[in-house]
Amino acid sequence: MLPYQDTSLSPEARARDLIARMTLREKAGQLGQRLYGFNCFTREGGHIALTEEFRQETARCEGLGFLYGLLRADPWSKKTVRNGLPGALAMRACNLVQEYVISHSRFGIPVLMSSECPHGHQALGGYLLPVNLAAGATFHPALLREAMAACGRELKADGVHLALISMLDMARDPRWGRSEECYGEDPHLAACFARAAVEGMSDAGVCAVAKHLCAQGETTGGINASAARIGPRELREIHLPAVEAAVRAGAQGVMAAYNEIDGVPCHANDALLRGILRGEYGFRGIVMADGCALDRLNDLTGDPVASAALALRAGVDVGLWDDVYTHLEEAVERGLIGENLLDEAVLRVLTLKFRIGLFEHPFVEESEPAAHTAAAQPQSLRMARESAVLLKNSGLLPFDDVRTLAVIGPAADDLYRMLGDYTPPMDGCESVTILQGLQAVLPGVSLRVDTGEDPDRAARLAGECDAVLLCLGGTSSRFGHVRFDTNGAALSADDMDCGEGVDSASLRLPGDQEALALAVRKASPRVAAIIIAGRAYAMDVITAACDALLYCFYPGPWGGQAIAEILAGLTPPSGRLPVSIPNDPAQLPVYYNKKAGVGVSYREKALAAPAFRFGDGIGYAEAVYDGIKVDVSADEPRVTLRMRAANPSSIACHAVPMLYIHDCEADVVRRVEELKAFDKVRLEPGETRLIELTLDRKALSVWNRAMAFEFQPGRFRLTLRDGYRTIWEETVDVR
Repeated sequence: MLPYQDTSLSPEARARDLIARMTLREKAGQLGQRLYGFNCFTREGGHIALTEEFRQETARCEGLGFLYGLLRADPWSKKTVRNGLPGALAMRACNLVQEYVISHSRFGIPVLMSSECPHGHQALGGYLLPVNLAAGATFHPALLREAMAACGRELKADGVHLALISMLDMARDPRWGRSEECYGEDPHLAACFARAAVEGMSDAGVCAVAKHLCAQGETTGGINASAARIGPRELREIHLPAVEAAVRAGAQGVMAAYNEIDGVPCHANDALLRGILRGEYGFRGIVMADGCALDRLNDLTGDPVASAALALRAGVDVGLWDDVYTHLEEAVERGLIGENLLDEAVLRVLTLKFRIGLFEHPFVEESEPAAHTAAAQPQSLRMARESAVLLKNSGLLPFDDVRTLAVIGPAADDLYRMLGDYTPPMDGCESVTILQGLQAVLPGVSLRVDTGEDPDRAARLAGECDAVLLCLGGTSSRFGHVRFDTNGAALSADDMDCGEGVDSASLRLPGDQEALALAVRKASPRVAAIIIAGRAYAMDVITAACDALLYCFYPGPWGGQAIAEILAGLTPPSGRLPVSIPNDPAQLPVYYNKKAGVGVSYREKALAAPAFRFGDGIGYAEAVYDGIKVDVSADEPRVTLRMRAANPSSIACHAVPMLYIHDCEADVVRRVEELKAFDKVRLEPGETRLIELTLDRKALSVWNRAMAFEFQPGRFRLTLRDGYRTIWEETVDVR
């Protein structure tokens, strides 16, 4: 037995022994991920064949380090139920790939399978969740952890080892089409959910690859992959907390971002990848490139071999679909990088393979998976219920006195509008549209439906009914006429107005939806509106045109059921906004945590405040807070806020207390407010619960003038909020 085959040795010791036996080509082959996995097979009925492209790449690399997206199914991959890998065929394909790679590797090195998991398993029949903005709106990280574990169990059963999960981007500009992939605009909220996502995948035995590093949401003009024109303080305060949280939670991989920060592409940023990620955070996993991103370094070097050396020196271990990392061997031979640098990256890859037991257990059991149902896997439905944000209600909701209801608008009965970007075909999968949900929970109500956008026709229908439900919003559905880039982003689309590559300058609802709302408002005195969205739209027109407003970030396949339950009063609304919503795009930026001391000098003073602020949201009943006590320990330092939350009403509600701070005496300009702690507690009628929120040294510390993270004793203004309401405020001295 050779040392690398000895399971009693540590994964790193086994990897070092194996590396010493490998050729330069074999090592470089472990760092490539050039293939689109969904193009590596063909299928006729139950027969799966591996393509010549796959065989040639395996031969070129003398093995294969990674394979991306073997199971991916969507309009970009062109994989459907007919030619893709449904059910047990997914497991069979994974085993065929493993068997071929192992048999064509001199040392029998298995391949790591990577797959997208943006909001669930992106495969035929995959378990889907609401998008990340919806997850953030739940203010319930523990629920996301449960949901991610459910997704992870499915990924693992299908033979996937690495789940590529968007969790590091911050939604700082709603014009950006990828806003739906963010947990919100606030770094503390995002960090809590990033931690939960990693932990959920780890619970299922799947390695999380957190993306994207870093500051991709700090766009120029809302344009995807554009420059982040920020300094080190903004980077540290806003964009790195989620990264650190993911690493501390055990992320096994991190994906670099397309953008550049102050002129340095993230894929060439050694200060970011080696200095902060590995040096400060102690990250020992792999750094993966984003799709085709390494080829963009040729704009700097003019030479793919030099680009390969640049990326490897910066700390990128693994490529993705690029040509650049096919030149690693040549980069060593030309002396642009030393073989020791290549060995360092290969060590991380092989250590991961040994750590997860891939050499001993490369194959999966082939069995037909059970179909997903809300009863068997309730996490997605629970997230949809808790993510819906009620922003306005003049007593119209819930619908308990309506006999005829006009259901109007393009989102009323369109499943793909509920699902967000990166969605597989839903053939045969359990799902519920808004209309289907209403039909189930309001059997005694006559539903009159118009899914078009003709204002006159809608107005006539509205005038004939007791009340109106406007189902409005956008779509990230790729199931129309879409032209794709080489990395899967949309280059042009007839219907999409959100998603990767679909950025927007106006933030107005697409089509004639605002005119539709105004026409309906003239015809009916009782109008409720639902917004189905992947971003924050300008809401001035819609807010004025309705009596009740429910904002739902793409709520997933059971979103229609959750929404209908809320409208019928069967489920209490409990979501809170993870992003601020503007009245008008001219207000941008509207995120709540701006720097202190910035006043409003516009002549249009109405643009001073957003339509709705981060954290806003109401229920059908509200928690009552009392007995609030604050304890300050200057030695640690630590601030603890204790309170009672009671529900005096006859229906269930949620307490969602959020504790904000403002540092009154720092040596740098601080933000007006910063969320530092929150909780979410369901309260049954008449129930009282004790809640405790704690601020530790990290929550009270600041990046000082020397860019060192330290606690500076002084006064802190504490503000406790729940939705629109300011519950309590006090300035405390911590010194």
